[in-house]
Amino acid sequence: MRIAVIGAGALGLYYGAMLQRGGHEVRFLLRRDYEAIAERGLHVTSPRGDFHLEKVRCFRTPQEMGEVDLVLVGLKTFANDALVPLIAPLAASGAAILTLQNGLGNEELLAAAFGADRVLGGVAFLCSNRGPSGTVHHLAQGPIRLGEFGGGLTPRALEIAAVFTSSGVPCEAVADLVKARWEKLVWNIPFNGLCALTGQSTDALLAHPPSRRLIGELMTEVVAGAAAQKLSAPISGPAFIARMISLTEEMGAYRPSMMIDHLEGRPLELSSIYGIPLERATERGVEMVRVRMLHALLDLGEPGRRG
Repeated sequence: MRIAVIGAGALGLYYGAMLQRGGHEVRFLLRRDYEAIAERGLHVTSPRGDFHLEKVRCFRTPQEMGEVDLVLVGLKTFANDALVPLIAPLAASGAAILTLQNGLGNEELLAAAFGADRVLGGVAFLCSNRGPSGTVHHLAQGPIRLGEFGGGLTPRALEIAAVFTSSGVPCEAVADLVKARWEKLVWNIPFNGLCALTGQSTDALLAHPPSRRLIGELMTEVVAGAAAQKLSAPISGPAFIARMISLTEEMGAYRPSMMIDHLEGRPLELSSIYGIPLERATERGVEMVRVRMLHALLDLGEPGRRG
């Protein structure tokens, strides 16, 4: 399969590298890593084994990338105003578009521009960080759950899931993408925000009893917000929360992407992870009070970053 990676950060570089190693023709749209990867290739460190891709197809503009079968989107959502122009040259050939971006609203943006039948979404349970130019560090996890924006379990979704799985990335096609999105928010909302605000990694938050309680309370609010969305089946409340906390404990001293963005002075993905979920819960009569407070505190320093 011919795959274009738009948004080659820690997520895009890791999954793109795995797909190329799995035998697929992967083309990376690169900015700051262009020279390093074009000259020296792409290096991946991982507890499952390090590897190096000596030759990587690198491009500076989407117009240079040519026709592809699948566009894989890993762009941070604070840059979504550039997303449609970046994808347009690739979508012209009829490629399917799979966004693995955080939060809600990404599929709707792509569907409005390219048609709902072209769009899939997915959630990535991945711990990875960028290293020096040309290096990505895979720390833990990595499974993907993906589905059609329009819902239902289709042959296309199953085929794309098989492409990832055969490349060493466990991937499940799901019929209810909205449920998968809200399940990921159960983790993203407390850990991304609290780590960014406190400067503490996930293990430190869980080791502090009051913070651990707050994480559980935030997760409970997100589960309630999800339950109002007419999902195919409800998220299993306490059991799901216990599983998310257990998985997080296995990650060790993990620094979520929003914490790194905050420390490095970049904008935060507030609209997709907080703003839109809050709107959709409120529209259905659910007030996520703690989530709204967390959003307000995160937003406090954002005007300067955006400027």
